Amino acid sequence: MRSLYKLSARSIPGLGAGKHGDGGGLWLYKDDAGNGKWILRITVNGRRREMGLGSMEDRTLRQVREEADRWRAVAKSGLDPIREREKERREAVRNQHLLGDIAREAFEARKAELKGDGVNGRWFAPLALHVLPKLGRVPVAEIDQRDIRDVLAPIWHDKAETAQKALARLTICLRHAAALGLDVDLQAPEKAKALLGKQRHEEKHIPAMNWRDVPAFYASLSDGTITHLALRFLILTGARSGPVRQTRQDQIKGAVWTIPAAIMKGRVGTTADFSIPLSLEALAVLRQARPFAREGNLFPNVSGRGVISDMTMSKLMERRGLEARPHGFRSSLRDWLAEATDARREVAETILGHTVGGSVERAYRRTDFLEQRRPLMEAWARHVTGKTDSKTMKEAEDVLP
Repeated sequence: MRSLYKLSARSIPGLGAGKHGDGGGLWLYKDDAGNGKWILRITVNGRRREMGLGSMEDRTLRQVREEADRWRAVAKSGLDPIREREKERREAVRNQHLLGDIAREAFEARKAELKGDGVNGRWFAPLALHVLPKLGRVPVAEIDQRDIRDVLAPIWHDKAETAQKALARLTICLRHAAALGLDVDLQAPEKAKALLGKQRHEEKHIPAMNWRDVPAFYASLSDGTITHLALRFLILTGARSGPVRQTRQDQIKGAVWTIPAAIMKGRVGTTADFSIPLSLEALAVLRQARPFAREGNLFPNVSGRGVISDMTMSKLMERRGLEARPHGFRSSLRDWLAEATDARREVAETILGHTVGGSVERAYRRTDFLEQRRPLMEAWARHVTGKTDSKTMKEAEDVLP
């Protein structure tokens, strides 16, 4: 090897301008100013090539020799070292994709699958709040299970559901990166889960009001404001806060309110709109709300554009010292259906907008039980307004026009 290595680290600074060979095709080119650059001359498939290996100032003689040995071996295998190096550089650049960029790409690719094209940002929020602040500027190819563990550990037990969502979204981002051809560890999220351990968080259900106490609360919502009317409509229909707040005049046809599929939640396996039969009391509430309508919205935000916020309704109940929250009235309705009526399970679940049965059963069952739901919703309205303590389904039918 001494015959191959003709130069020495000590002699190089004193070399004059010109070409100085180290052996094996490795040359040092020096100019009159004393600057030097390393060139490796190689022959690939009978063709002579010159490959730059950096400047004398940036590379030690040992580093240059090691790199020259590596590229000689590549040339000996029949490959072009210059092309192989360029391929490696392109690969390195490709793997510099940052997680933040990949996450936004993955989000854009999935918008069509999300309700309202994901405009509310709920899909992206767990990443934006808990992952990207620390990992957003990290190349996706460098992210491992320890990185994921470190960002999720602070919320793994205290905000278990959010942590699970963040982990699921991150898994989707890594799969998206892999589909782009990036070198990522698709097992990193599962490994991180093993490092984080079993969650000790117990799921807390949203507090609900006992159905027997609902009439008194309903009666207290009597000042005719948008907040009171929206809460009344929510209680009467058993709908979620989102669709109630976004109720539009063009969604009401006769005694039926049709909620667009894009804003419905919990309708797994279906993309159909959801219709709710409106009781006489619910129609009366809508009549009171119409004078407040703005840009088609029946429950607009009084202080600006858009619709009333979920927080507005929740704060009203909180200020009254109630533990229950607006979403809990769905549970109140469901308990009333179970305890005070003989409603069939599939009808009761449909009232809440839940899908019932497997995909095959749903494919053959085309009804949405609209007419079976109507007397039940009328009976619920009579209970809520205090007109009767309980009504059988037969008695409820008698009040329909």
